[in-house]
Amino acid sequence: MTGEARHIGITIDRSPAGVAAFAGDPANLGRWAAGLGDGLRHEDGRWLTDMPDGTGTVEVRFVGPVEAGVLDHEVHLPDGTVVVNPLRVLPNDAGSEVVFTVFRRDGVDHDAFEADAAAVAADLATLKRLLEA
Repeated sequence: MTGEARHIGITIDRSPAGVAAFAGDPANLGRWAAGLGDGLRHEDGRWLTDMPDGTGTVEVRFVGPVEAGVLDHEVHLPDGTVVVNPLRVLPNDAGSEVVFTVFRRDGVDHDAFEADAAAVAADLATLKRLLEA
């Protein structure tokens, strides 16, 4: 069965290559992706962060190719669940469209899904502010 999905996008007045290079670098996640970036650290070739509730460590992996504007990333949760987050940077004249697809996972209620979508929109707005400054 196909689940609910929402595409959240924003226009950024910067080249797709510039957006992809910045947003696809895990070292920059803390600057724009509040849900992933806080406390993100590079250890033994992996990008790790701690769960906000203290229940374990999460690994973040970009599965690109980032240079082609494919910033899809996997979030590996402590229980073994892998959450795939499609994120694309598309050309829009001299600028870019950045589109993140939020999937409603099993067990996620309407309010939690809406909160997740709002958090993604806020993260993309932060990315826009940083890259257009």
